[in-house]
Amino acid sequence: MKQGYVQVYTGDGKGKTTAALGLGLRAVGRGLKVLMIQFLKGTETGELEAVKKLAPDFHIIRFAETEKFFWELNDEEKTRLRDKTQQEMKRLEEFLKDNSYHILILDEIMAAIHGGLVSVEQVCRIIDRKPKGMELILTGRRVPDKIADRADLITEMRPIRHYMDKGVPARPGIEY
Repeated sequence: MKQGYVQVYTGDGKGKTTAALGLGLRAVGRGLKVLMIQFLKGTETGELEAVKKLAPDFHIIRFAETEKFFWELNDEEKTRLRDKTQQEMKRLEEFLKDNSYHILILDEIMAAIHGGLVSVEQVCRIIDRKPKGMELILTGRRVPDKIADRADLITEMRPIRHYMDKGVPARPGIEY
């Protein structure tokens, strides 16, 4: 890829991760290599299994892995998770230096920012150091202005109606 851009999928609606996954699958179908780093996810999900079966050049790894929701963690657990995440972020810097992926997806990076696990400045440095030919996809709610200012594309998912408002719980294969 000659020129990679920075895309952001944000908003309170459903579909941010799904959009990033769809882009990744399309890219693999065109011979590109994809790395998705998922933040704050720890349970088994359909996308992990599907990517293993469908796309050998699409890799998913997890940073800040937890099986609890962030707001359920106590202060000690949050501190341990923050320290672990900072160590994992060093690995992310290596992925940028290696430049062996065409697409880098940072799924729920905004949640990691809002939880204090990574800083806005760290994410801005990632954007600024992104290799020219790498596409960078960032997902999550409430994109900070400094990140939005660096983005080439921002798509906002906005909820109009959702069956979860009627008490329907998350369903395997649909929401996870």
